[in-house]
Amino acid sequence: MADLGEAVSQACRELDSEFRRVNLEILGNTDPFLHAHVWPRYEWESPALIRKPVWLYPAENWSDPATALGPEHDPLREAITRHLFRNG
Repeated sequence: MADLGEAVSQACRELDSEFRRVNLEILGNTDPFLHAHVWPRYEWESPALIRKPVWLYPAENWSDPATALGPEHDPLREAITRHLFRNG
C-alpha cells in the first residue's frame, strides 16, 4: 500500500499542479475483509472539506457519472503504473 500511495502521489503531482497529498486508509470495520483506500487530495477541493476525510463528501459524489472513471483517466492510470513499477 505504501508503494501504491507513493506512485499515486508522484503521478498526481505530475498531472495536476494543485495536487496536495495522498491519504492512506486501511479499514475493515464494516466489511468482512481488510481493505485499503488511496485518496489523492487537491487544492481545488471545497475549502469546507479539504482538511477532512473524503467520506464526508456528499453521497451523490460517489455515483456521479460526471466524475466516474473513464477513458479520460487513462493518462493517470498509465502514470501510476509507470511510477509503481519504477519504485517497486
